[in-house]
Amino acid sequence: MAWDKKMPSNPVVAVAGATGAVGREMLLTLEQRAFPASRVIALASARSAGKKLPYAGGELVVQEMTPASFEGVDVALFSAGGSVSKELRESVVSAGCVMIDNSSAFRMDDDVPLVVPEVNPQDLEWHSGVIANPNCSTIQMVVALKPLDDLAKIKRVVVSTYQAASGAGAAAMEELYSQSRDFLMGQDLKIENFAHRIAFNCIPHIDVFMDDGSTKEEWKMVVETKKIMHQPELEVAVTCVRVPVLRCNSEAINVEFAEPAFPGAILDAFESAPGLTVVDSPQDKQYPMPALLEGTDDVYVGRIRRDDSVAYGVQFWCVADQLRKGAALNAVQIAEALLG
Repeated sequence: MAWDKKMPSNPVVAVAGATGAVGREMLLTLEQRAFPASRVIALASARSAGKKLPYAGGELVVQEMTPASFEGVDVALFSAGGSVSKELRESVVSAGCVMIDNSSAFRMDDDVPLVVPEVNPQDLEWHSGVIANPNCSTIQMVVALKPLDDLAKIKRVVVSTYQAASGAGAAAMEELYSQSRDFLMGQDLKIENFAHRIAFNCIPHIDVFMDDGSTKEEWKMVVETKKIMHQPELEVAVTCVRVPVLRCNSEAINVEFAEPAFPGAILDAFESAPGLTVVDSPQDKQYPMPALLEGTDDVYVGRIRRDDSVAYGVQFWCVADQLRKGAALNAVQIAEALLG
């Protein structure tokens, strides 16, 4: 049954998992976008209770997250892990609170919309208390695919990702720092958050391996893209790689259309799309680069050119901040859309 409770114009907002990398970015995003919350509550595990987090020129004292934490809360931005989201779902929804969940716990559930506001905002109309935030690499790709699919029907997508350490959390980002330092100083490297060392390396392994040889991260991109774009027949091939970059994910994307799409129209479609910025002047060495785009909100595309290996194809490079559009910003944009 669709949610029938109207979101107030000045909702009470809880950030669940507020002390983590994404949770902190959610707080920062709420502040920077002047989200009209009447109150913001920071929630985390018992061991983080009492910590103070900066917010809007002041501080929020972190509260222990329990099933009772959501009474009187209108919307909860969750970045606390899938097991916690599953455990607390009923408590959140029964309290009349909308859960916007950043984990993969509910993304493929038939009764949970998987939403990127620039792509499928209409799916918010049928939520029943839980809305899923897609995988970070999926989000930026579908923002770029949407204007192309509106121009000419997409038949197939092939993508290779170059994903930042931030996708594995704050401890993983610190591991990249410490390993880089230790490598340059000739010291032994400590490996804790990745399968191998991340400093000065690329690891073609994100999440667990599945029976077909793909990783779960790659599977997520395939099934999530089809759900978000309402195209179960869309062919999607993915290789996901972790690289020694702090925050921004990059993707090399090849799109095959089912019908002609002219280069000028493709560029126009990109330039007029919401949430998308074109940086494409190769003669001036201008193209999106992850080191220069940390902390930005848009999805950036460049290196746009024909793919002559298929009848109707285009290939391009795509970069977005994993903590912003890939996680915190998309969740806050969903909350903004719920305000109407």
